[in-house]
Amino acid sequence: MPTTAQHLTASDVPTWTVGDVAVRRIDEVHLPPQTGPWLLPEATPEVVARSPWLQPDFADEQRVLRLASHSFAVEVDGLRVLVDTGIGNGKQRANPAWDNLNSDYLTRLTEAGFAPETVDLVILTHLHTDHVGWNTQYVDGSWEPTFPNARYLTSRTEWDHWAGFDMDEARQQMFRDSVHPIKDAGLLDLVDVPAKGTEIAPGVRLRPTPGHTPGQVAVELSSRGESALITGDCIHHPVQLIHPDLGSCVDIDPAAAARTRHVLLGSLSGTRTLLLGSHFPPPTAGHVIPDGDSYRLVPAH
Repeated sequence: MPTTAQHLTASDVPTWTVGDVAVRRIDEVHLPPQTGPWLLPEATPEVVARSPWLQPDFADEQRVLRLASHSFAVEVDGLRVLVDTGIGNGKQRANPAWDNLNSDYLTRLTEAGFAPETVDLVILTHLHTDHVGWNTQYVDGSWEPTFPNARYLTSRTEWDHWAGFDMDEARQQMFRDSVHPIKDAGLLDLVDVPAKGTEIAPGVRLRPTPGHTPGQVAVELSSRGESALITGDCIHHPVQLIHPDLGSCVDIDPAAAARTRHVLLGSLSGTRTLLLGSHFPPPTAGHVIPDGDSYRLVPAH
C-alpha cells in the first residue's frame, strides 16, 4: 500500500493541442514508489526489464513503476472542462498516501487559467477516491462544491453500481465528503453512455470502458481532424500496453477490464490519436504503435 506522496509545486503547465482544443495537465502529486507494486502487482521488475523503453520515464532505476495523480483541463469551443479531480486536500483516507493531503492543486489549476469559478463542466470518468477528491473543499465547517458554476457529470451505470453497493466505511466517507455534496447541491448529471459512446459537447465524447468499474468512461476529444483520448483508469500505466491482460488489484471485473484494453489499444494502434494517461507520469501523452504481438507508447513530450 502506498505510504507517502511527493508534493508538487506550481510551475509551467504541460499543454497539448488537438486541432483547436488545448489540453492542460494539472498536477496534484507524484504517487510514492509503493504504489506500482500494490496497484499492478504483476508488473514486477523482471517484467519491466523485458521492455527497456519503459525507463526512465515510466519506471525508475529499480524498475519500479512511476505513477501520478493529475487532472486534464480542456478548452473546447468556449467550454471549460475538467476531467477528473484527483485526491483532494484535507480528506480522511484509508490509503496513507492520500490521507489529509495538502497540495497546491487549486493554485496550479488557477495559474493554468482555470480558476474554480470559471469551470463549466467536470467529467468524472468513474467514482473512485483519487478521481473525485477536488469535487469539494472544506468551507466553514462543511464540504462545498469546488466548482460552483459547473455541472458535474458521470455515467448513469457508474452511479447505479455504487448506489447498490455494500460500501465499507472508507468508501462511504469518500461519498460523504466528495460525491454526495455535489448531488445535494443539484450539480450532478447522470449520462447514459451506449456502446458506441455519446457526445456531451462539440468535440467531447464519452466512450464506455468497463471493467475497472462497471460505468467507467474514457474521454475522446476531436477537432479539425485531430483526436485524443483520456484514459481514466482503463489503462493505469504504459506497461499495460505491453501486457493488456495485466490488471489492477482494484479492478472490479478483471476479465472485462482486459477486454476493454485489448479493444481500445487495437483501435488506437498506428493512428495519430494522442493517448493521455490519467495516471501516466511525465511525459504522460503519446501515440500507440504496434510492437510485435502487443503495443508500445511513443511519448509526445
